[in-house]
Amino acid sequence: MQQRLTPGTALLLAVPPLLWAGNAVVGRIVRDLVSPMTLNFIRWLLAFIVLLPFAASMISPKSPLWAHWKRFTVLGLLGIGCYNAFQYLALQTSTPVNVTLVGSSMPLWMLATGTLFFGAKITGRQLFGAAMSMAGVLLVLSRGHWEQLAALRLVPGDLYMMLATISWAFYSWLLSRTTEPAEARRDWASFLMAQMVFGLAWSATFAAGEWAVTDAHIDWGWPLAAALVFITLGPALLAYRCWGLGVERAGPQTAGFFSNLTPLFAALLSAAFLGEVPQWFHGAAFILIVGGIWVSSRR
Repeated sequence: MQQRLTPGTALLLAVPPLLWAGNAVVGRIVRDLVSPMTLNFIRWLLAFIVLLPFAASMISPKSPLWAHWKRFTVLGLLGIGCYNAFQYLALQTSTPVNVTLVGSSMPLWMLATGTLFFGAKITGRQLFGAAMSMAGVLLVLSRGHWEQLAALRLVPGDLYMMLATISWAFYSWLLSRTTEPAEARRDWASFLMAQMVFGLAWSATFAAGEWAVTDAHIDWGWPLAAALVFITLGPALLAYRCWGLGVERAGPQTAGFFSNLTPLFAALLSAAFLGEVPQWFHGAAFILIVGGIWVSSRR
């Protein structure tokens, strides 16, 4: 049941954008070391291995989650098979800045998907909050100079990121439409594993197709190994756990606004690891993004 946005829920929903910002940077760094579909498959294979000791009950034929295999097949396709595969594919030809810009349309896709397919109603407060949040994103991307937005050019990778964003919007709405028993959903490891079992099958299929029809490759080494450790433990396991809890508590419409924190976190990560000093527009963007979240989540 959707609840009022609390500080604890806000913290849960703020963790995934931070990890997603790091995921976009790492995905761009290793784009020459591994093919995108293969990267997605290896990532979720490692996540499966890490989570397996905590989700043994899911593997049992007696698990109550198997009765809902059709639902988890779709969740696995959208959230695991498609979203990250499209994002890594986008980073082959697009820059993290453009990918972030396209991904920042998430709140709008959340509202549109909920209205068109799930019978949700859009309020004026949500639209105003979306406008505030988007203004904050654009402020970061333009670095305080709006004319720089005119210099941005879309490439095929931006279309892939759009497909990734739409996939995640549907995933989040389906995630909030609970059909499995409440006690089964409370076992977070098994619930995530149920998605991962089917998602891993989807990602393996996509990776096999990549090796069959493209010049797929893997260049093993410490840089790729370190990247795999990060994207497995952070953007895969921890981010999905926090996002699932946050969507359950706040609802997909409110949760969608938190995705706009991703470009802000990307700017902060650049400041931390690249020595770039934060500028005034980072603070202004933070106020706009958080203000948009606050306005949209009020009742």
